[in-house]
Amino acid sequence: QVQLAESGGGLVQAGGSLRLSCVASARSFDTFAAAWFRQSPGKEREFVAAINWMVGNTYYSDSVKGRFAISRDSAKRTMFLQMNSLKPEDTAVYFCAARLNDYIHPRYEYNYWGQGTQVTVSS
Repeated sequence: QVQLAESGGGLVQAGGSLRLSCVASARSFDTFAAAWFRQSPGKEREFVAAINWMVGNTYYSDSVKGRFAISRDSAKRTMFLQMNSLKPEDTAVYFCAARLNDYIHPRYEYNYWGQGTQVTVSS
């Protein structure tokens, strides 16, 4: 089984930065894909970014490409989302997700989810 726990959300002004963290607990990270999703009130859950834990290749949604950066620290079993140049439309609950597979594209279902952390960007 996989357990995920996010932290790092908060309130920030437009143009500012935040870094989210997700601590992962799993039996093995040999075949492991991790991702960030977000959901705003009244909207469907939206894919943000994903990373292959072993290889480190990444994939981003067009809405955050160039502003957000996903990374992981394997020794600390922690994934990060560095968010820069934040916009009010980035306001959402951000969720950490994982799947026991190497495929990171969001067309493949992510099976494990954290509880989420709120990010609010004021204008």
